[in-house]
Amino acid sequence: MLSKFHASKLALPLIAFIAITLVLPILSLIKLSFWDDTVRNTIPETAKLLAGWDGIGSPPTNVYAVLAHELQQAQQERAIGKVASRVNRTMSGARALITKTPRRLARTDTRNWADAMRSVDQRWGEPEIWVALKEVSTPLSFRHYLQALDLEKTNDGKIQSVPDSQAIYLLLFWRTFVVSATVTGLCLLIGYPMAFVMAQATPNWSRVLLVLVLIPFWTSLLVRTTSWIVILQQQGIVNDVLVGFGLIDDDARFTMVHNLTGTLVAMTQVLLPFMILPLYSVMISIPETLSKAASSLGANPLQSFVRVYLPQSLPGVAAGGLLVFILSIGYYITPALVGGSKGQLISNMIAYHLQTSLNWSLASAISVILLIGVFVLYVVYDRTVGLDRMKLG
Repeated sequence: MLSKFHASKLALPLIAFIAITLVLPILSLIKLSFWDDTVRNTIPETAKLLAGWDGIGSPPTNVYAVLAHELQQAQQERAIGKVASRVNRTMSGARALITKTPRRLARTDTRNWADAMRSVDQRWGEPEIWVALKEVSTPLSFRHYLQALDLEKTNDGKIQSVPDSQAIYLLLFWRTFVVSATVTGLCLLIGYPMAFVMAQATPNWSRVLLVLVLIPFWTSLLVRTTSWIVILQQQGIVNDVLVGFGLIDDDARFTMVHNLTGTLVAMTQVLLPFMILPLYSVMISIPETLSKAASSLGANPLQSFVRVYLPQSLPGVAAGGLLVFILSIGYYITPALVGGSKGQLISNMIAYHLQTSLNWSLASAISVILLIGVFVLYVVYDRTVGLDRMKLG
């Protein structure tokens, strides 16, 4: 027992590595998606007063005075931009309103801060800006999850769908899952015959084919992706061949990049080895004597394949399908370069919020929803197929 305990210590570095690089970032991601206390820490007194406000009409006069002083203090501490950015995510145009207000009030000497703030901008007399301030002043909020699902919360507390012109996330989620399923199906359609040939070939040919499958792993993903732009563009190799053989006119060249077609083609080529290798590792272990026995019992080649060989290869199909599908869901570089605006997936929107809009909370909420979706599919797969049937060799 003691020797087993000492032996288990060898796994501690791996456990620590997984905890630091995987578990902690995921937990931080989850927290960031529903917890943001930046506004409360910047204007704490205003946040306390707005917490007791019913959200109807304008808040009491003392709230104006407290907010005016805290906005001026935040400007001096150069923290006004953080407040303005977070309020602007809830109410469009609030950033300019909040950033200009302390500058204008600095030149005002008055005791009636309500009138002074209304003189700066009439929107300070309307409930919308105060409702937005109250909402972002609450650290615990699920508004980013609502936004990630194309939902919004009205002033009276009801949850409703956003207008169709603003609904983008559900469409991207749906497109991501459809593309992932399609890529998985294409990889299986191409990879299964390839793995079958590799498993049935002589050892020398099998090694040659295996090297050809592994070659893409030795090439940069960025190089492989950009090469598809050269191949699929209107003046690319595919269109030149079709025009050269007279299959299409020169002025009727296909547009196969910066759309969903380019995304499907490039992702299928990139992820195909992840389907072939699990299939091959399972097929190579299937005894040839089983098919011969089926033939000796009167089964034709098709019956022997369907009733004997195919069921034994299903663990490889399950492993490759699950691996390719999960990788497809989180793919970013290939859809960004080859897909354009029409072929982008939800991962591209996550990158946009992380790099451009800097709305990390919304990016975290989208990521958590995607993570939950993958986990649900994983559970469904376990209940229907069974993880014990999934093998890599």
